[in-house]
Amino acid sequence: MEVQWHSLTIDEVCLKLESSLQGLSSEEASVRLNKYGFNELRRVKRISALRIFANQFKSIFVLILIVAALISAVMSMQHGLEELTESALIMAIVLINAIIGFFQEYKSEKTLEAMQKLTTPKARVLRDGEAKSIEARLLVPGDIVILEEGDRIPADCRLVEAYELKTNEAVLTGESTPVEKTIEPLAPDAPIHERRNMVFMATHVVSGRGKAIVVTTGMRTEFGKIAEQVQMMEVEEPPLKIKLDKFAKRIAYLVVALCIAIFGLEAFRGEPLIESFMVAVALAVAVVPEGLPAITTVTLALGARNMAKRNAIIRRLASVETLGSVTFICSDKTGTLTKGEMTVRQVYTGSKRIDVTGVGYEPKGSFLLNGAPYTVDEDLKLILTAGALCSNAELRNVDGRWSIYGDPTEAALITVAAKAGLWKADLEFKMPRVREIPFSSERKRMTTVHRNPDGRYIAFMKGAPEVVLQMCSRKLLASSTPHLTYDDKLEILKVNDEMASSGLRVLALAYRYVEDPYIQDIEYDMVFIGLVGMIDPPRDEVTEAYRVCEKAGIKVAMITGDHKLTAISVAKEIGMWKADSVALTGSDLDKMSDEELERIVENVTVYARVSPAHKSKIVKALKKRGHIVAMTGDGVNDAPALKLSDIGIAMGITGTDVTKEVADMILADDNFATIVEAIRSGRVIYDNIRKFIRFLLACNFGELLVITVAALFNLPIPLTPIMLLWINLLTDGPPAIALGIDPQDEDVMERKPRSPKEGIFHGMLLFVTASFILQVIGALGSFLTSYIIWGDHFNKARTLAFIQLMFFELIVIWNCRSEHNCFLKVKPWSNKYLLISVLTCMIVSVILPYIEIARTLFNLEPLTPRDWALTLGFSSLGFLVLPEVFIKRNGES
Repeated sequence: MEVQWHSLTIDEVCLKLESSLQGLSSEEASVRLNKYGFNELRRVKRISALRIFANQFKSIFVLILIVAALISAVMSMQHGLEELTESALIMAIVLINAIIGFFQEYKSEKTLEAMQKLTTPKARVLRDGEAKSIEARLLVPGDIVILEEGDRIPADCRLVEAYELKTNEAVLTGESTPVEKTIEPLAPDAPIHERRNMVFMATHVVSGRGKAIVVTTGMRTEFGKIAEQVQMMEVEEPPLKIKLDKFAKRIAYLVVALCIAIFGLEAFRGEPLIESFMVAVALAVAVVPEGLPAITTVTLALGARNMAKRNAIIRRLASVETLGSVTFICSDKTGTLTKGEMTVRQVYTGSKRIDVTGVGYEPKGSFLLNGAPYTVDEDLKLILTAGALCSNAELRNVDGRWSIYGDPTEAALITVAAKAGLWKADLEFKMPRVREIPFSSERKRMTTVHRNPDGRYIAFMKGAPEVVLQMCSRKLLASSTPHLTYDDKLEILKVNDEMASSGLRVLALAYRYVEDPYIQDIEYDMVFIGLVGMIDPPRDEVTEAYRVCEKAGIKVAMITGDHKLTAISVAKEIGMWKADSVALTGSDLDKMSDEELERIVENVTVYARVSPAHKSKIVKALKKRGHIVAMTGDGVNDAPALKLSDIGIAMGITGTDVTKEVADMILADDNFATIVEAIRSGRVIYDNIRKFIRFLLACNFGELLVITVAALFNLPIPLTPIMLLWINLLTDGPPAIALGIDPQDEDVMERKPRSPKEGIFHGMLLFVTASFILQVIGALGSFLTSYIIWGDHFNKARTLAFIQLMFFELIVIWNCRSEHNCFLKVKPWSNKYLLISVLTCMIVSVILPYIEIARTLFNLEPLTPRDWALTLGFSSLGFLVLPEVFIKRNGES
């Protein structure tokens, strides 16, 4: 049974661990290290470079190509150079595809390794009765750890000393507010976020100091338990991979069936077996879109590279496409939707509520009364001075960026004072501190005493409003200090409740002048100055990003460990909270069955006070409702849900390494708006994948039908396998890659998310059918006109069919750029790469019959002007494949 360390006294903890407050000896520590192992998280076994490369050959498309290459190689032994060339070309495209995919995945793995800093590298401990600095991985249960402000906690520990000690446990619990620590035993059933006598691995000390005895290390810590849970979870296949694999299987069945049928037909007619076999190979080459794996990989890799420039690091290529199909985002609040920086929003003094603008710790902002600029008067100046001086935090400007050292709440008070020109350093110079009565959870207040320039002493107090009011007998009102009546107190508490209900964390401030700074009752007979309300505000760009999500039909839910009222307030400010929105807490989720949650999960906007298990439960419910779920998070508490979701998005700055390990995407700037841009990129990339798939299918099935019709009607086969390879890889390939980087449609973020059940080939059938029918008419028309009507040589007729196919496909591609606009409505120069690649391929196609090596390789003949007129005439049929006519959209079938 697991020991409830937080419920034991310090003596009981020492007894169980066979240790003392003087720590362990070096000899005992060595023995325990052998027993418990290193204090580090077990790393998931890294995939080797060889394994990454081998994985590139698992696609059915790639296996089909390898089989085709082997067949061509075997044929070359009996039939000559042509088949050997075909085999080499096929293997070349397979290798190119593998190399591109390998480098993208390998680079991502190396980037992640570079980012990893699993735990604190050093820890200060008592060993042999002396304070020593050792590697954190050498810590063992029973060690006494010395903790100071700024330290990262190296293991799970029970506190034995705590002096104004506060820790930030956001990475573990999701709560942004520092937790004040104590050394007193707690109830055995206290949840993690209420175990105030414990400190946990990977959290850090915000302020104060203390000592703690190590109780668990490595994978036995709370951090380690979640890491182990994550490592045991199975990873689902990305939707794009599933769709392409499904399509590849169908192609494989078609290839096998057609090859057997045509080979049998040719053999039945008495054709030589070698010729029959070559017809079957030509069919296989024609129907397999050799360039599809490579072009898909290139498109995803280019998309991933562009997204990395916008601070979204893609760890798995297929995740790029999955992003485009996201229907629901589950986002952590602290540091993702919000800045992770406490900001004063409202000051109440006298009878006035003054609003404060500005976000975070940058001392820029203004004061407003009823929406109009408000000049800082003496009352406001005093409350701001009190807040700044009755604080131990510091505000620093490092390389032009404002940051804090100390408690975020105190930093917010220092920042709001600086907005009024009251800098803490200047105030402390004029009014040096002579005494401090520290804050504690029992007192719920803090008091500092300062020497005034006039020689008197002034005491400033800050704390919980109800506590501070008890210490006050007067109030500040227009520089006067009338008696504080019972009705005044009720009015102040009413204002406090209103501010708190809007999600603000409220502090009260008071002061008094004294002659002796060390009198015992200095905290009594105070003058109430006012209230200060603060919040961790939304990022500036989040509101617009959420509005874009709404237009795009993407729902967003906030998942946080913070209080419900605070979360709802932030949701309202962003615009997430609607009239029918629902907010649930972790305790609400505990009372609900999976089925009950599934019924309402789509209407829940805020989840507060949730645990890692709750987050996974939410993601499961959304996925059962048919959603493609993106989960964002930074703490280790988010990792299981990230892995369970379709797209796990980790924070690059504040994210733990466990979270980054399981993520599909890492945000380098921790910005929610970056996610929206990544989804936009995902949609554009998906659109572009559909464009070149439509193009390649139209072309390949056209070539297939040309061979099939010729074989069925016992006509000479107009195209050789090597001609088909040239068309598929070198004529179609570069333009198809250029389609992969086509500019976005204007309405890309104004459409509803596509149905997760919708295939990647949805709505293409009529377009592809129209294209290959016209392609067959053009290719066989050119071939038969030359061979039968004009009586040209067989190779000359083949040359016409070959050139006609290339030009037809280079024309059809312009009708593949949009699903609702033909070539006349889409500017050709908007994609300069497509324009250049098409023109280049056309030029190569024109000169190919006149190059000696090409004529030998492909058995080509030079063309006359009459031949060119016929070829280009039939090629122009490609202009008739109009997307407006032949593509079904918006769910039509």
